[in-house]
Amino acid sequence: MTMAKAQDSAGELIAGRYRLLEISLREEGRAIWYGEDTAFGRPVVLTWSRLAEHPPEGPPEPVADRILRTAKILGPACPGQVAAVLDVVEEPGSVWTVTERPPGVPLTELLGRDPVDHVRTAHIALVVLDVIAAARREGVPHGELGPSQVWVDEHGTVTLTGFGVAGAADVTRVTSPSYASPEQARGEGGAAAADLWALGAMVYALVEGRPAVQDRGQMDATLRAVDQLPVRPPADAGPLAPAISGLLRRDPVERVPEAVVRESLTRILRQNLEETTPAEPPPVYDDPVGLREGAADEGGAGPTPGGRPAVRPVLLGGALAVTVLALVVIAATGGLPGGDDTSASGPAPSRAATGAPSTAPTAPAGQKPSASATRSPSPSVSPSASAGTSLPAGFSLYRAPQGFAVALPGGWKPLETQSSDDLAYRVTFGASGDPRTLAVTYSTQLGPDPVAVWSALEPSLIAESTGYERVGDIRPVTYRGMKGADMEWYSVSRGERVRTFGRGFLIGDHRGFSLRWTTPADDWDTAANRRALRAFLKSFRPSAE
Repeated sequence: MTMAKAQDSAGELIAGRYRLLEISLREEGRAIWYGEDTAFGRPVVLTWSRLAEHPPEGPPEPVADRILRTAKILGPACPGQVAAVLDVVEEPGSVWTVTERPPGVPLTELLGRDPVDHVRTAHIALVVLDVIAAARREGVPHGELGPSQVWVDEHGTVTLTGFGVAGAADVTRVTSPSYASPEQARGEGGAAAADLWALGAMVYALVEGRPAVQDRGQMDATLRAVDQLPVRPPADAGPLAPAISGLLRRDPVERVPEAVVRESLTRILRQNLEETTPAEPPPVYDDPVGLREGAADEGGAGPTPGGRPAVRPVLLGGALAVTVLALVVIAATGGLPGGDDTSASGPAPSRAATGAPSTAPTAPAGQKPSASATRSPSPSVSPSASAGTSLPAGFSLYRAPQGFAVALPGGWKPLETQSSDDLAYRVTFGASGDPRTLAVTYSTQLGPDPVAVWSALEPSLIAESTGYERVGDIRPVTYRGMKGADMEWYSVSRGERVRTFGRGFLIGDHRGFSLRWTTPADDWDTAANRRALRAFLKSFRPSAE
């Protein structure tokens, strides 16, 4: 936390450290700047926000403490979906929040263009819904949600900012009045229900090309319009109309539950996936290092070195249009190579060297497969960001022989590969002397409910793990438009307590992937580990592009 005077001119420093470079937007109660952290030479985003007056009952929590506490809660609850807070600079009546620069641009830039197609809008809405639902469960609703707080890029990444600024649920809204809920417009607060209204208002604006309530130029006038004027029914919402009408109910008690909204949005993505993407298993490349030549354009199928087509998620309107039929969950215990073989889709596949998938017979489903293992040779990696995202310094893009792509830290390679005759496989990555691992699992026989699959797996974890302890709840998530679930747990591997983050998601037709990130428990929250997890989640693609 730093105390400083307000600065609002390009080139000036905030708190003697953060240089304002270019204004992104100014709106009622908020200004967003692209900037630079001169201490480390890294790009940042600086958001100036006016603060609401808190109710007189009891001393308010210092705003910097509140923002930093909220960021610490939401970081692990929504990995890669909430911008990391680097610093908070307080001023009388306002605050600067310094964050890492999210991928893409604020949603306000999309709203200044043509209406957004229904599929991309549904994808954006699903991610926002997942984040505000997680924030509600953690007791830290947003309260000031609007399009300037949602960042999107052309690859489907969605990142939220601004949590912790509003503070108490019953404070008056002071920013983005067009996206205030009626109860907020009346000064009644209600941040959790208000976040649902704001989501509905953003979906409305995306598909209609205009806000549900026009800004009147003055805060009070806009809030009166929100409270007193009816919302014109959307004309171009199409399949999004039920979600919009359910979220924009004036009585917060009558707003549709999150689960109903999620199902409505997911149905749109599922239908689009069924209409545009053939249900085929991922290709197996003949090239032993997985390098491709002559890749096809985004959204199509390109040849592999072996001549077979590579199936890719379809990009529509710049966003991944994919959805869920079931969940994939990787082996849950231990977390380091040589651990147990429990898997959400049954026993783990048999192990083979990473040059090509094994074609040897494996045990029938429900029986323990062969446990023979071979260490994998060093893979070839590329420093380019052709998987659809810029790579952090020190990371290179690995294109797997099995077809997926993921950014890996320098020196990392496949340590072990397991495969089975139903085309399922698991590849575990790491480096000599580095206790951390990333496991990527592809499964072909998955159930329909992500949270239920994790829940069904947990008794096996308890029975087969040493020191198993789940961290928090199993959380439903939407990852690049695909439905999935996150689960975290502690266990003991090779005498050391480790912590594992698992994310499973579907690519269609009972097929899906899972990413499992395991680190020593004492090192879980280091900056390097947070950066690595964000890189994995942002760079992973089911098929190398």
